[in-house]
Amino acid sequence: MYFAALLARTEDGWEASDTELDDVESLSDLAELARESSGDEDDTVLVFIEQEDSWFGIVRVDGEDDPRVYVSDAAAAARSSYGEILLTDELLGRDPGDDDLDALDLDGTEDGEDEDSDDAADSDGASAEAVPHGPVGESGILDDLGISEKELKTLSDDALGVIAEALGAAEVLETVR
Repeated sequence: MYFAALLARTEDGWEASDTELDDVESLSDLAELARESSGDEDDTVLVFIEQEDSWFGIVRVDGEDDPRVYVSDAAAAARSSYGEILLTDELLGRDPGDDDLDALDLDGTEDGEDEDSDDAADSDGASAEAVPHGPVGESGILDDLGISEKELKTLSDDALGVIAEALGAAEVLETVR
């Protein structure tokens, strides 16, 4: 089960809204959604995405700055359509063109030869290994909001609730849960 919410810091405090991610296809789309949710383009907006007991992600959008991302477990998130939005090539330390080369079939089967099923399994395993187990992204994403890098990396159960509590936004987040 997934949970996604937007938490915007305004002059009056934190405001939360739940969000539907079905139409979001990229990190840019998600950042734009966050900016649109805020009444003021300079507000800080946090996008929380969580798959129960598996992983959580935070996207921070500060005005027109590039979004900053933290994912608690990249390998778990890679198995999720919402996680794939967050796991950009840049976040994973890949060259953007790497996927294009991986998609090409250059093993000699392009002339109609059958591909050995063992080879297909090996190539799938290799791409799964390219996504690290554990956290990726900017672990200091919430430092200035009172949650240190060390604290963020140790969160597991109800991580988004713990973060919201530290921000003083637990009540507003619970209204959209």
